[in-house]
Amino acid sequence: MIIRRTIVAALLSIASTFGSAARAEEPEIKIGEFIPAASPQPAPEISVTDMAGGAIALADFKGKFVILNLWATWCAPCLKEMPSLVALQAKLAPTLTVLAISEDRGGANVVQPFVAEHGLDKLKIYLDPKSTATHAFAVRGLPTSFAIDGDGRVLGRVEGGADWDSDAMRAVLARLMPALPGDGATKPR
Repeated sequence: MIIRRTIVAALLSIASTFGSAARAEEPEIKIGEFIPAASPQPAPEISVTDMAGGAIALADFKGKFVILNLWATWCAPCLKEMPSLVALQAKLAPTLTVLAISEDRGGANVVQPFVAEHGLDKLKIYLDPKSTATHAFAVRGLPTSFAIDGDGRVLGRVEGGADWDSDAMRAVLARLMPALPGDGATKPR
C-alpha cells in the first residue's frame, strides 16, 4: 500500500510538472487585447470578394496599414466590436484600412441585410464564404483581427471582440503605424 501511494504521488508530481511546462510554453491569450507577433512574418496570400462579387487580394493593400478583421453575422462579440471598427476607420483613414471579412457561408445574401440592419455601411465589407482566410491565418475563433503593415507583415493579432476605438487600442496602433493623421510625426515600427 505504501509503495502504491508513493507511485501515485510520483506520477501526480510528474504530471503536474509536465502540465506546468506545457502551460508555460503556450502564450497567454487575453481576449480582446492586442498580442504582438514575436517577429513579424509575411501575411498569408488570401483572396476574398467584395459585396459586388469582385475579387480582392490582400496584396492589393500593399503599402497600407491594415486591420484585417474576420467576423460573422452569427457571432455576438463580432457584432459588439463592429461599431468600434467603423469609428476607428473613420478617425484614422486613410492611414489605416479596415478589411472586415465576413466568414458567413451564405455570402452576400446573408451579409448585405445584416450590414444594412446594423448601420455598418460605412465599413467596407468583404466576403469569404469558404473560410479561406480563417484557415490561412489559423484562426481559432471569431472575431479575430490582425494588424498588417504596409510591407504585408503580420505585426500582431487580437482574439475575441475588442474596443478598437478605445484610447488603449489607439495607443497600441500608434506604436505600430507609420504615422497617424494630423500628428506629423513618423512612428517607429
